[in-house]
Amino acid sequence: MSIVSLALGGAAGGICRYLLGLKVTKIVSNPPFPVSMLFVNLLGAFGLGLFYGSYYGKVPSHAYDDSIFLMIGIGFFGAFTTFSTFSVETVQLIREKSYRKMLAYVGISAFGTVGLFTVGLLAGTFLFK
Repeated sequence: MSIVSLALGGAAGGICRYLLGLKVTKIVSNPPFPVSMLFVNLLGAFGLGLFYGSYYGKVPSHAYDDSIFLMIGIGFFGAFTTFSTFSVETVQLIREKSYRKMLAYVGISAFGTVGLFTVGLLAGTFLFK
């Protein structure tokens, strides 16, 4: 059952990432750096924090036997956010010698995702408990 939960969450997360990425790309034309995946990753970090805070009240250390954690925490948010695409886009900016854009993209991605995860975690902990 845990593999099914993981697969369902992953399928939903991947589809949501794709659709949201398309939507952001249509809204933001000619962005300074890859905004669609940045937006998805920031939103995903906040959402994962919100899930952890509201469901557990903290970051779980051993939840791999919990089917809800597998479906939402690993499946959905694992497929929704994408570190591999972030890496590809960062290397593309380096190859284009767009170092300032690359530094902005990496900085916003790293600090933004950690910050928004923390905000989501705190919001979930205090608002839903």
